[in-house]
Amino acid sequence: MAETTTLRQPKPKWLRVKLPTGKKYTELRGLVDKYDLHTICTSGSCPNMGECWGEGTATFMILGNTCTRSCGFCGVKTGRPDTVEWEEPEKVARSIKIMKIKHAVVTSVDRDDLKDGGSIIWAETVKAIRRANPETTLETLIPDFQLIHRNIDRIIEVAPEVVSHNVETVRRLTREVRIQAKYDRSLAVLKYLKDQGMRRTKSGIMLGLGELEEEVIQTMQDLADVNVDIVTIGQYLQPSKKHLPVKEFITPEQFDKYREIGLKMGFRHVESGALVRSSYHAHKHIN
Repeated sequence: MAETTTLRQPKPKWLRVKLPTGKKYTELRGLVDKYDLHTICTSGSCPNMGECWGEGTATFMILGNTCTRSCGFCGVKTGRPDTVEWEEPEKVARSIKIMKIKHAVVTSVDRDDLKDGGSIIWAETVKAIRRANPETTLETLIPDFQLIHRNIDRIIEVAPEVVSHNVETVRRLTREVRIQAKYDRSLAVLKYLKDQGMRRTKSGIMLGLGELEEEVIQTMQDLADVNVDIVTIGQYLQPSKKHLPVKEFITPEQFDKYREIGLKMGFRHVESGALVRSSYHAHKHIN
């Protein structure tokens, strides 16, 4: 593993991000600005935005921008969310149509304040996207819905090509990193999705929070045991001074090692690298 570092030291060279370029990126950036479209790519300053947009992929967040949970790694604000905007599914579908997106990733904040966990809006969003963009494929990066099956079933019923739910970190660090989440509950969500017939399930892990190599490998094995198809492994970066500090910058060689281990475990795809995020190369995961 890489040597422990601190935020006062400069980021290693493999974490330096090139500014997005290219004709496709420039065109989409213009559309986003002209029509005031909202994507996680832009609001989260994703390092892979230029590459993903060039491939016709973009990520959209629904159910507002205020989360009911306060995870130590996440830059989304915590508090009392706004009321549900029932026009949102059509707005997202319109954005995808304007941007001519080939593969869309949809995610959301946690909405534990809602009896349905936001699952009705989730299902309506998928339906609206399909009506307006019948050729667009979909990945839904869902919350755990507190493992309430009737809420998860709404996602299953609309049958996105990929359903993703991130465990985010290893078992030992879950209580610190994901305060209101549970490691085994996330695994149970992924197992339920697969047991109910979802063809492609996916999960992601962040590294650099103090996890040990053997814990990362065990987490990958836990995901393999519930028949997850696709795993993403990336470097955690601290959103602000209020969030958990980076304890380690993982080397490219270590990320490559995890990729090889994951492929030997039988995952269909393993995206492993410092700048990898949940939706990185998402368009490749539908095949």
